[in-house]
This record gives sequence, structure tokens and C-alpha cells, in this order.
Amino acid sequence: MLKIGFIGAGTVGTALAILLSRQGYRVAGVSSLSPASATKLAKQVAGCRALKDNQAVADSTDLIFITTPDDAIATVASQVKWHKGQGVVHCSGADAAGILEPARLSGADTGSFHPLQAFSDVREAMKNMPGTTFAIEAGEPLLGVLKGMATAIGGQWLELKAEDKTAYHAAAVIASNYLVTLVKMATDLWQTFGIPPDRAKSALLPLLRGTLHNIETIGLPACLTGPIARGDSGTITKHLQTLQEKAPALLPTYRELALQTVPIALAKGKISKKQAAELEEML
Repeated sequence: MLKIGFIGAGTVGTALAILLSRQGYRVAGVSSLSPASATKLAKQVAGCRALKDNQAVADSTDLIFITTPDDAIATVASQVKWHKGQGVVHCSGADAAGILEPARLSGADTGSFHPLQAFSDVREAMKNMPGTTFAIEAGEPLLGVLKGMATAIGGQWLELKAEDKTAYHAAAVIASNYLVTLVKMATDLWQTFGIPPDRAKSALLPLLRGTLHNIETIGLPACLTGPIARGDSGTITKHLQTLQEKAPALLPTYRELALQTVPIALAKGKISKKQAAELEEML
């Protein structure tokens, strides 16, 4: 049976190791910059050993996942002595498999295996992993192995080319990380009329959930609501005036988001080209 190793015992590495083990994969070894983290992971996976260093993982397993922080992946790949027949995979969203070039030159099959999900801790990562799409970059036979792993833990897979990775990751950042930023901006704005952040968040969360539900069930562009979707230039004018007075730092972002929303509203078919042009001129 294929022996799997992990270099790096953070949130993603630990969650993947546990989930793969539960599906019958043999996770045999782990190393980490923090020996305590490696030991903690090993205790949660039957038959897994916390090994003294990265080389020990490479020497004792067939498929190695490098689940370190992104900035350390290339260093790990260059410091370890790999051998022909191994698989070496990183889990970075932004980087292509090319950063594993030292492993490839040593005869190993290389690839990337990125879960398109936001993981705040191991428990949440394990709960959210099923249903997640995994962006995979690899050649056969490693490609087939990674697709099988994604399916085994309840996920879906998407095959990417090396040149697609950065755009793919930028899209993920816009959809996930910057959603957090937008909520922060909204809760800050509520403070201008005396509502504290926690209460603002509680009030806005149902709206966010409803929007996500509409995106999922109705789809783009039909799910768009709000003043841009209606061509309500009067409301937009009021927004711009109020932001200028109460939160001028938010005004450039509001204008840009509104401009990006106009084509969606036009595609929905609820505003005319003339209305769209008027909105764009206003913004």
C-alpha cells in the first residue's frame, strides 16, 4: 500500500492526514519545524510516526505532501534528497508545481493539490473539507492518485495548468478574504450611527447567508439585488454623499464595486444601456 508522508503539521496538513487515514490511506510519517506539532498529528493518525526531520519523511514514504507555509515550500524541495518513483506534492494555491523542480530533477513525480476552502483551525478544516473543490496540477500517474484522494474525502477536483494557478488563487482571495474585508467595512460604517461591531455583524450575517443562498440557487446575474440592479441612481447619489461625509475612506472602494456591479445589472436585464451609462458616469 502507498505510504504517505507529510512535511508540515499545520492546519491543512493535519486535516488532510486525518481524513485520508480515515478513508484507508496509509499515512506513515510526519515532520514539522515544531516537533510538538508533528507528535500531535501522529497521535491522531493510526500507524503514523513523528519523524526527526524532513529527510526521514522522504526516505520512508512514497507520496509526500509538503504542507508548510507557502514561502517554505521551495526551500524544503531544495534541501531534501528525493528519488525516482516518489510523488512530491505541495498544497499552495498560488504556486505551480514548478517550485518543486529539485524533486522533479531527482526523478520524482511532482504536483500541487490545493483545497479551495478557508481553514481557520483543524476541526473546521475537517468539517469543511467534504464538498470542497481541489485544484490539482500533475501528470499521470500522480494526477489519478490525487483525483482519487479528493474524491475519497468527499471533495471534487479541478485540473489546472501551471499558468492558471495565480489567476485561480487571486479569484479565491477576492471571493473569500476580501469578503471578510467588505464585512469589516460594513460594520465600521454601522459604528457611525452608534451600532457596535458585534451587533452589526449579527445583523448583517442573515443578509450574507441570504445572498450566498441566492448565488447558489438562482445564480449570476439573476441573483443581484439592490440599487444598481434597479437602476436607482437617486439612492446611489445619497450613498455617495453620506460616505463623503461620514466615511470618506470607504468612498473609493464603494465607487469601484458599484462600477463593477453595473455590467452585472445590465446582464440581468433590469436596466437599460442608457441607465447603465448614466450610473457609470455618476460613479
